[in-house]
Amino acid sequence: MKRKLDVQQLRIGMFVRELDRPWRETPFLFQGFEIRGEDEIRELQRYCQHVYIDTPETYQIPPPRKPADKTLAEETLNHKKVERDLLIKIESHPLLKPVYHDQTSLEEEIEVVREIHRETKNLVYSILEDVRLGKNLNSVGAKKIVGEMVESIIRNPDALTCFTQLKKKDEYTAQHSMRVCILALSFGRHLGLEKQELNTLGLGALLHDLGKMKVPNEILNKPGPLNDYEYALMKSHVPRGVEILDNTSGIPRAAIEVARCHHERYSGSGYIHGLKGDQIGLFGMIGGIVDCYDAISSDRAYHNGMSAHAALKKMYEWRNRDFHPGLVEQFIQCMGIYPIGSVVELNTDEIGVVVTMNRERRLKPRVALVLQADYYPTPGATTVDLMNYNTSDGRPCEIERVLESGVYGINPIQYLPVIAAT
Repeated sequence: MKRKLDVQQLRIGMFVRELDRPWRETPFLFQGFEIRGEDEIRELQRYCQHVYIDTPETYQIPPPRKPADKTLAEETLNHKKVERDLLIKIESHPLLKPVYHDQTSLEEEIEVVREIHRETKNLVYSILEDVRLGKNLNSVGAKKIVGEMVESIIRNPDALTCFTQLKKKDEYTAQHSMRVCILALSFGRHLGLEKQELNTLGLGALLHDLGKMKVPNEILNKPGPLNDYEYALMKSHVPRGVEILDNTSGIPRAAIEVARCHHERYSGSGYIHGLKGDQIGLFGMIGGIVDCYDAISSDRAYHNGMSAHAALKKMYEWRNRDFHPGLVEQFIQCMGIYPIGSVVELNTDEIGVVVTMNRERRLKPRVALVLQADYYPTPGATTVDLMNYNTSDGRPCEIERVLESGVYGINPIQYLPVIAAT
């Protein structure tokens, strides 16, 4: 049930369903979240007088707490600083300052990106087949195509990011490799990685799942739960892939770390080595975040993928446990609260698809209008920029909510210009 609660009575573990003000007026990334720390309680107390929480009827509301004194506030800030120590170190690194600005528009990048994606697809299928047959890995070709992807991502990441919406369940491993590479490069650009570091990160992301070619297809595509033996075989794709990369000349050690660590988890609960915290390393953490994001937002033999917005929300809930909290928040900033391909409802009651981001005002993307307020199709191909699109009474147009994938029979791919023209 939902219950109104004074913010002074909030406790860790409560799920905040509603605020006493619009969510967009607060710094919280998502509408609805579980309280994981004292810092979130203090933020809620800063912005709200009361909230609505989900709680069983038997839940006992604790007595009001006394306002925190200055000493407690300082201790809370110190705890938060320690918790995000790794991110602070990352952000203070001179090579990781956000130095990139879009050089081209989405439309200008389309033709180049289409050819790059076609070449990447052909190369990945070739590499996977070579690995399956025990042949040498085409590292030269992989480096060349990743270099081209890096140049495009630096110019404008949205064009290649559109292609992460292309998903076929029966071609998961190959397409997943390409999507993870694109996502890793886009995230690396957001973090301000230098071009050479982007090349290394992208190479590792493109090749991170090679070991799956040594795992039987009936296990990779099993529709039900894996037994202990099958799960052990599945996990073996990590050391098998690392071995292949170790034995291939010209693969940087940092790139191999993406393959080695993409299933390690921040709390130490991952595999193969049970690494935790900063033992995983930056490239391993990035690999784990983008690999998980794509996996849970894609259809698989054993589950249907969730929407990109829902996937980001889940990963936000898993911060601290599975992923570095600061990096997860940076990834959400990179992808946008409304990722490309999201089906959204506007405050005009129109339905649309997010086609490109606004990296300065992330709540104001460009949206392809699909349905009018009366649910009839929007005539023609109409794309609006929410920065200068208003309601009929002159109010700024805003996104009211994100809708589930497939709602109203909408296939977002049809409205992404890069893909629609392919």
